Amino acid sequence: MKKDLISIKDISKDEIDELLELAQALKVDPSAYYEKLKGKSLGLIFQKPSNRTRVSFEVGMYQLGGYSVYLGPDDIKLGTREATKDIAQTLSRYLDIIVARTFSHREVIGLAENATIPVINGLSDLLHPCQGLADIFTIREKFGQLEGLNMAYIGDGNNVLHSLLYAVCATGVHIKIAVPKGYEPDSAILSETSKIAKAKGSKVELCHDKESAISDADIIYTDVWVSMGQENDREKRFSDFKNFQVGLDLLKKARPECVVMHCLPAHRGEEITDEVLDGPHSIVFDQAENRLHMQKAILLQLLT
Repeated sequence: MKKDLISIKDISKDEIDELLELAQALKVDPSAYYEKLKGKSLGLIFQKPSNRTRVSFEVGMYQLGGYSVYLGPDDIKLGTREATKDIAQTLSRYLDIIVARTFSHREVIGLAENATIPVINGLSDLLHPCQGLADIFTIREKFGQLEGLNMAYIGDGNNVLHSLLYAVCATGVHIKIAVPKGYEPDSAILSETSKIAKAKGSKVELCHDKESAISDADIIYTDVWVSMGQENDREKRFSDFKNFQVGLDLLKKARPECVVMHCLPAHRGEEITDEVLDGPHSIVFDQAENRLHMQKAILLQLLT
């Protein structure tokens, strides 16, 4: 039976551990995995612009011996020019696996329900599982463990946070979320991940004050205040989030050894300052690099 990667909640703890170990092995000795996907083809269905997701999957597939074809917003026009289920069934005859980067999460679900090949959620308005998996890989790489660490997430309750919640709660990381009122994460996801965390002996806390969130944080994580598709709300969001910037003043109140993460792209001078993004606490570009290694691990796990 085919497997998809739509949400981290659908992956068992053992499967997460396998992905983490495989990503580490791929990073240490990529040459050992050359040609593992020789003859395999990957389709990238993207409704949104992309840097890390597109490049890491294309380069990753190439390094594994396979081939990628990019299908941008004007190539398919998912769900408008042609029904999603027809696209899924047609591409299943040509390709071995699909990565979909969409606005609507429903489009990713529609592709997965109708394709006979694996479908990977490369980002939707609800979830970003590939990012979440790369994030916990990066954290484990830096600290040598996951269980018992403290994370502070400061910013918008968005798709990145949703997948991050599933990832950290499944692996025993405590997380405190600081968001402006009205920008909380999806209530159903928050409830579900809180239960997962409790079963793993960790905690999920929600607040509206960044200082209290970072008081005992090993990791401080932030993301943009205005995501793609929210540009019309920029002025309101900028006003609502003005007290949620991660700058040097905030780091002075955090643990001296804490690290700072950001999934990128960053809006420098808004959610994070240059001094932090480029400073000694930042592991942002290690995090970006690790998208490649985790993406390769995902492809291998789904295709071999």
